[in-house]
Amino acid sequence: MDNIDTLDRKILTALQRDAAQSLDALGTEVGLSRNACWRRIRALEDNGVITKRIALVDPAKVGLGLTVFMQIRTNAHAPDWLQKFSAATKMMPEIQGVYRMSGDLDYLIRARVTDMAGYDALYQRLISRVPLSDVSASFVMEEIKETTELPL
Repeated sequence: MDNIDTLDRKILTALQRDAAQSLDALGTEVGLSRNACWRRIRALEDNGVITKRIALVDPAKVGLGLTVFMQIRTNAHAPDWLQKFSAATKMMPEIQGVYRMSGDLDYLIRARVTDMAGYDALYQRLISRVPLSDVSASFVMEEIKETTELPL
């Protein structure tokens, strides 16, 4: 959507902070009527700018206090291997992000697990589903900043 204007950006910024707020509150914040906000939100959804509305859950409070970044290297670069790797990672709910990287690292995986045993179980399931050349992991000791909010 090429025609996102200042009001759309204000709406998107406000919704990223609190998507559950009422249309009246949103309208007051951005300077529009309730109906005008609703129309703009619908247009942003219809054009794929807003892809979904979700609730963010505190991982520690649901027993997923350990964040791990898995660095993956592979010798396989065929389309069928990538399809298998993609399917395997999508089936594992602990995996929150999978990124194909430039440079000497092939893929980076971001996952949330209970503890080291949870990581080991994830690792064992992953390597049983797809062949990998090298897997190394880094564990988050402290989250300094974590956000889903895009800078608009």
